[in-house]
Amino acid sequence: MTAPNTEPPLDGSHAWDQAAEGWNRHSALVGDWLREATAAMLDAARIGPGARVLDIAAGAGEQTLDIARRVGPSGQVLATDISPGILALARHKFHVAGWAQASTRVADAQALGLDGAGFDAAVCRLGLMFCGAPQAALASAHAALRPGGRFSALVFGSPQANPCIAILMASAMRHAGLPPPSSPRQSPPPGSLLSLGRPGLLAELLAATGFADIEVRALPAPMRLPSVQHYLDFVRSAGLPIMAILAPLTPEAQQAAWHDIAQQLARFNANGQWVGPNELLLCSATRATASAVFSTHQEGTTT
Repeated sequence: MTAPNTEPPLDGSHAWDQAAEGWNRHSALVGDWLREATAAMLDAARIGPGARVLDIAAGAGEQTLDIARRVGPSGQVLATDISPGILALARHKFHVAGWAQASTRVADAQALGLDGAGFDAAVCRLGLMFCGAPQAALASAHAALRPGGRFSALVFGSPQANPCIAILMASAMRHAGLPPPSSPRQSPPPGSLLSLGRPGLLAELLAATGFADIEVRALPAPMRLPSVQHYLDFVRSAGLPIMAILAPLTPEAQQAAWHDIAQQLARFNANGQWVGPNELLLCSATRATASAVFSTHQEGTTT
């Protein structure tokens, strides 16, 4: 049973299939919002011409196209996602773009089934935090990489650094009659939007998985839109957890909740537009080579 004060995780294919069209419709919005952060993620994974790349929880494939451009005709990129519906939209993008080097595979990030595949790099843009077992997802990515292969991912940071999400969740839970989200001293529940934002957590998980050369840094990622209503349209069509929280309410109660949320988020109006603050965490690491693992072991056992 799920505790009543937890944010419903989005780890099932049905939920993401329902949200597929919404994510696809907002591909341009998401692409503009995450352009610099995505480039930083691909740089951290050291993706270049001829590379074989795994794109985990790829969604509608907008960032997969960025990877395909980087690897060129001599490279390959495999986009995986738990949702067959959203991958169908990704395949259409690849076909229209003419990128034959991009393909798809339905797979849960926590059990990719790609052990020994020998990818040069693996990336995950805003998907890892939705995994109820992020350690399993990292282990699955680690197993898919060649020795010396690179991993990088983007996740949301702390609630304090992401006030729009914090307002959305707190307001939705209050209108639904649920206890408020976790206090600032507690980690949000696994599988929720901010579940990997605690300082040090990503580095701990990567190290426990066996990755080396671990780096984690914060990236500002403000979302700039014409109005708060444009933001709420994205939220309502993208299948985010707030929809599951408000679903049991009557239409009238849902409308009241959205009106309340819009009023609170209006504080981010600035100079004729709406600018929602967000902070992402970019992590990167390397699957250690056999010699590095041996060296580390020797150092750890030297007396």
